Amino acid sequence: MVNMTSTERVLSWWQLCTVWFAACAAFSDTDPETQTDRDSFRIEGRAVVPAVQPHDWISAARVLVDGEEHIGFFRTDGSFVVNDIPSGSYVIQIVSPSYRFEPIRVDITSKGKMRARVVNYIKTAVVECLPYPLQMKSTGHHLYFTIRQSWGWADFLMNPMVLFMVLPLVVILLLPKVINTNGPETRREMEQSMHMLNPNHELPDVSEFMTKLFSSKPSPKHGGSVGRGPRGAAMKRR
Repeated sequence: MVNMTSTERVLSWWQLCTVWFAACAAFSDTDPETQTDRDSFRIEGRAVVPAVQPHDWISAARVLVDGEEHIGFFRTDGSFVVNDIPSGSYVIQIVSPSYRFEPIRVDITSKGKMRARVVNYIKTAVVECLPYPLQMKSTGHHLYFTIRQSWGWADFLMNPMVLFMVLPLVVILLLPKVINTNGPETRREMEQSMHMLNPNHELPDVSEFMTKLFSSKPSPKHGGSVGRGPRGAAMKRR
């Protein structure tokens, strides 16, 4: 009788332990799943490159959510889905070695409501909404090299050395046509300006000085013999 009582006690303790472990396992299996389903969402969209088929560029492209925190891949039609995204604000970028895309910010509420808007790092309070699911269009090719500037006539004419030489020449050619130098009043004004430039009239003009310096002078011997000829003849007569 005593043996039957102890056996029943062992069985009852075994049943209690089994129920306890089963309950713990059930709660541990269901709670993370329900928590994950309640707090995780997914971001959907499509990327398009004008005049290019998706299979020509999607193999080397990736979808980045906040840098490399979440990474997504493209389907054959150019669409993408990034799963397991908690609520918050994220910047979606498409990284491609050949084409560039503008980033888009996606705000996810705790209830799963999505809002897409333009990324504005300067004016963060300005909100410009975009359609969702995302529609991301390429803005062109990446420019890895700068195009070398070609030489043109405008570069030659706008050179400062050329301007210093050409502008005075243009002034010299156009000034006589603009101003009538044959008029008496104009001549009088020009003479007055020349007198103002040379206030000391006792100084010789540079042109006259150079002319006297390099001009030929008469021989002194020839002039002396001519001067002494009549005087010597008079002495002889005396």
